[in-house]
Amino acid sequence: MQKLVSVGLQTIGVLSPRLGGRLAFNLWRRPLTRGRVRPNEQIVHNAARVEIVDNVKTYAWGDGNRPVLLVHGWRSRASRYAAFITRLLELGYSPVSYDAPAHGDSDGDVVSILGHQRIIRGLEERHGPFEGVIAHSLGVPFALYAVREGVAAKRLVMISGVADFGYLADTFCAQLGLGPKINQQLRRRIERGYFDGDDQIWKRFSVTTGKLELLVIHNDEDEIVDPAQAQVLLRNYGDRAHFLPTTGLGHRKILSDPAVIAEAVAFLQDSDVHSDVHSDVAEGLDLSA
Repeated sequence: MQKLVSVGLQTIGVLSPRLGGRLAFNLWRRPLTRGRVRPNEQIVHNAARVEIVDNVKTYAWGDGNRPVLLVHGWRSRASRYAAFITRLLELGYSPVSYDAPAHGDSDGDVVSILGHQRIIRGLEERHGPFEGVIAHSLGVPFALYAVREGVAAKRLVMISGVADFGYLADTFCAQLGLGPKINQQLRRRIERGYFDGDDQIWKRFSVTTGKLELLVIHNDEDEIVDPAQAQVLLRNYGDRAHFLPTTGLGHRKILSDPAVIAEAVAFLQDSDVHSDVHSDVAEGLDLSA
């Protein structure tokens, strides 16, 4: 299916880059498939306190003390954090999450990073301030922007994350074999469709220098988000950033890996736990066992 779409868009793009960009934008903004609750997530999913706010399904676990926000990525859902939620509950935290619009069990259309900012701000007003924020994949720029704009959190754990906002368009086009003309048209469509024509969004929504302690976790075999994106995060956060490289987990298994969960939650627990992690970057850590 992807091959047929790719060939079709390439052909149209040669004849009319503008039409190719419009069709690419229509495809870009639709998840096409919704993540379903998996059998190993069902118990945790069913245990949540559920609220629906503006068609967004939100979830909360625990007694409300020490809330931790969990932000999922594209075509994903809150239940993918089941293993994280279980561990956080064991340690007395209260996980909070949501299914993004048009994802999981939430209705509506896909929203921009500004829409996610509003959702996260609403969750903070209801449950926060947060002890920490854990985000995965496309959820990383959403979470970091919300924090940058004032959402309160003590520490951040960013897993397999996108740091450069333009990477989203570039990767989409690369996967479909679309050239620079359609890429440019797609970017213009995104600017007009979601941001009132603001052509500065590529810089505005990319990761910038942050003030909080940040743990970056990425896998060397990530097939969705280039591991080089982790280095962008690390450079921007400087001495506040700590790096936990992993091997053999790819983009999705990393969320349920016991060693990753243990390290991530330990980072939230104690500001001194990972004081030496940054020095481990050159050596690397193998968490695939």
